[in-house]
Formats: sequence, C-alpha cells, structure tokens
Amino acid sequence: MNFEFSEEQELLREQARGFLKDNCSMQVVRTALESDGPFNAELWKKVVELGWTAVTIPEQFGGLGMSSVDLSVIADELGRSVAPLPFSSSVYLATEAIIAYGSESQKQAWLPKLASGEIIGTLALSEGQGRISAVNLSTALNCGDADTVSGVKLPVADGDIAHFAIVVCQSTQGDGASLAIVELNQDGVSAEKVATLDPSRSHAKLTFTNADAELLGEPGTGWAATQNLLNRAAVLFAWEQVGGAEAALDMAKEYAVGRYAFGRPIASYQAIKHKLAHAYVKNTLARSNCYFGAWALNTNAPDLPVAAASARVAAIQAYYYASKENIQTHGGMGFTWEFDCQFLYRRAKLLSVNIGSESQWQDKLITAVEQQNAA
Repeated sequence: MNFEFSEEQELLREQARGFLKDNCSMQVVRTALESDGPFNAELWKKVVELGWTAVTIPEQFGGLGMSSVDLSVIADELGRSVAPLPFSSSVYLATEAIIAYGSESQKQAWLPKLASGEIIGTLALSEGQGRISAVNLSTALNCGDADTVSGVKLPVADGDIAHFAIVVCQSTQGDGASLAIVELNQDGVSAEKVATLDPSRSHAKLTFTNADAELLGEPGTGWAATQNLLNRAAVLFAWEQVGGAEAALDMAKEYAVGRYAFGRPIASYQAIKHKLAHAYVKNTLARSNCYFGAWALNTNAPDLPVAAASARVAAIQAYYYASKENIQTHGGMGFTWEFDCQFLYRRAKLLSVNIGSESQWQDKLITAVEQQNAA
C-alpha cells in the first residue's frame, strides 16, 4: 500500500508552495493579525483563481473533480504559510457537507458558488463551553411549511464573514440531530465577533431567531452526518497542522544555525539539538498518520474514524510542540511582537480546538479502535 503522494501531487505541492511563498509571506500574516479585517480578501481572490476552492467539487457543479489527496496537498501548504483565509471553514466543512448530504437542487444552488469563491460557508456546531453532543444540543430546527432555526452557536469559525452556515440542530427523530442550511444575511440572524488567540482567523457568536432554514439530508440523521464530516475534516486539519509544525521546525533550525553564542552556533549545543530532534520525530510521526488519513479519506475506507483521530491527535501534539520550542529556541526575542514565532504558536493553539480538543479526539480514537476490534 503506497502512502506517498504521486508525481502529479508533488508538482501540485511545488506550485502551491511557490505561490504561497510569493503571496503569503509572514508579513502578510502580520498585516492580517494587526488589521481589523477578518481575512485577506486579495489572497482569497488569488486562491479562488487557482481553483483551490473547487478541488473536490464534481465537474458538473463547476468544480475540478479532483481527489481528497489533492486537497490534502493544498492543506499542507496552507498550514505551512499560516494563511489568513476562511479556507478550512468553507472547503473542508461547508462544501463537503453539501457534497455528501445535499439534494441535487441544493448542490446546483450552492456548489457552483462555492467553487467560484462567490460565497463562503461554515459549520455551526459548538454552543459554548463543554463538549457538545446530540443530547445537549439546544439549537432547534422547527420543521413546517417554512423551516426555521432558533438558538445560539459559539464560537463559529468565520461566522462573521460567511454567507451561509451548516447548522447542527436538535431533532426529536433518529439520532437526535438534523442539519440545516441557513443564510446568514437575513433578519433572523445576528453575528457578534469573538476574540481569539489568533485574530488572523475570525470567529463569531451566531444568534438565530426563527431564521429561515433549509433541511440538509434526512431529518434525524444529523449527528451521524456531523461525525462523518468531522472525521473527514480532521484529516485535512491535520495536514494543515503538520505543514505549520514543519514551518516552525524550519524557522527554529534556521535561527539556531545562524545564531552564535560563545563563539559557535547554538545549534551545536546539545540542549538545542535534542529539542529540535524531538520536534522532528513528532512531525514525522504526525505526517505518517496524515498519509494514512488521506488514504482512508480518499477511499472512504472503514478505517476512516481511526485514521482521522490518529492524524488529528498526532498533528495537534506535533504543531504545539514545534511552535512552542520554536519560541524557546529564539530565546527572549522569540516572545516579542517583532518576531514571527508567534504566528505559528497562535495558529497551533487555535487549530488544536477548532473541531474539538485533543482530549475529545483521543476519546474518539479509543472508541473507534474498540469498535474496530469488536467488528
């Protein structure tokens, strides 16, 4: 079984890395962090022109019809550049939800606009502190002549800039949840920006008050659908995290080789070498798990829950460790605003909880392994 990227995918990586090196430098990230804008609109336009938002969308809906592995390559490079874009919310979550569960008419209505970058989507799942489950969902979907949604979702990644959200709602049927498509530019929806550790990725509190909604998928199947979406997204988030982890290690290594103390590079000191070697091991292990995840995602393998959780846990640990030790390697200067180490650390912390914390994914991994062994 081959877990390496193909020659064509390596060429895609080369193109993506070159583009982001030219268009998404650390200065671009710094500008996003220091400005009031929710994301870099100019960079988003260029990404759309490259077709990255259309990668996995079928050709009949205006997409490129490429594979999830191709999208993994792009996710890896976006993570490496700490891109200040709503890419994960719109592509990994909203687009994938409509591809997987949308009716033909819903796909016709939404996918071409997502592919062209005309609209941005997101997933609204969390409802504040604590773990969310089908049992404690409070956001309700009222089905009737005109479906409506009421409730609060917090935090919602890119909720202040998205045009629509896939909202996970309680249901009295089936598994206790349903999915609904809700346009966010209507009177029944209000968005309040929420401050996070990484201001280059915006978040919001969304309040729905009898907001017009459209059921996505069958009623009472929303929780199973949500878990499947999170498993699929976890692989792509993991690739993004691995890309960031390797960027942090590269930054630390470059500084250690060039920084002299007592007449020699600090990279020659055992205390530095051991930390960087430890980061390399964590990054390599995480990347190995990501290859497994990409294969499972692309083939819809029964192993996907295990592969997704493994990749997610390993990537969270690798990115946090590498970004933290990058700051430590830079010493006192690494903690200052003027240095770029902070961008990788901020993104590492944000992505570590974006679709569930490390402990949640550890629990998912245990459950998935137990189910696999019992089968």
